[in-house]
Amino acid sequence: MRIDKFLHQMNIGTRSQITQLIKKGAVTLNARQVVSGKTQLKPGQDLVKLGEREIQYQVHYYYLLNKPLGVISASTDKHQKTVMDLFNKSDYRPDLFPVGRLDKDTEGLLLITNDGDLAHKLLSPAHHIKKTYEATVTGKLDEQVIQKFTDGITLKDGTELYPAKLEILNYNKLENTTRVHVQIQEGKYHQVRRMFGAVGQKVVRLQRIKMGTLAIDVGLLPGNYRELSQKEVDELLELTK
Repeated sequence: MRIDKFLHQMNIGTRSQITQLIKKGAVTLNARQVVSGKTQLKPGQDLVKLGEREIQYQVHYYYLLNKPLGVISASTDKHQKTVMDLFNKSDYRPDLFPVGRLDKDTEGLLLITNDGDLAHKLLSPAHHIKKTYEATVTGKLDEQVIQKFTDGITLKDGTELYPAKLEILNYNKLENTTRVHVQIQEGKYHQVRRMFGAVGQKVVRLQRIKMGTLAIDVGLLPGNYRELSQKEVDELLELTK
């Protein structure tokens, strides 16, 4: 691979910026100063440095984002703020995208990556990847509602869903709301809200807290993100084999 292409893929800068860095003698390949962007290298084998900084070769990138309310799950949008607008310039890459979507009024865990194969497998119904949400719902839920979720909810439009797991956490008598955890293995449009609508209740607040083996960090505030550890990436890859 040409070294200017390598540096561009590693998000070092634009083509013209990289050309200027090479002209200034800031780039070395195996301890030798690079004088041309056409210089060839073997990614992952040769040692590339920008000043004293070693540039590691990386193909795929994985981030866990705590999506805030009011932001849409899209790569770009001309009129609304997207989850990619939350990224710092140093981390942003044009090939990154959110895996699946969370509604504008839903917050929580969202995987951002450029690994299309993993994204496809995580979203494929064939893999039955479980997603867990914490919700605040109107009314007082009981064992009958839990059983309906276990049996598989039928939505108001007649759509039959896979069985889901509903766990009642607590009931707020003053507000007449119930806080729950609900685990689903599908990703239909507004699914969790429509499931509770099918049992006569309304979702007041909704947050995704887990997707497959990946869980939201307690200290990761809405609007913030972090890179996945190698262990987390390996667990997702193992899950989708």
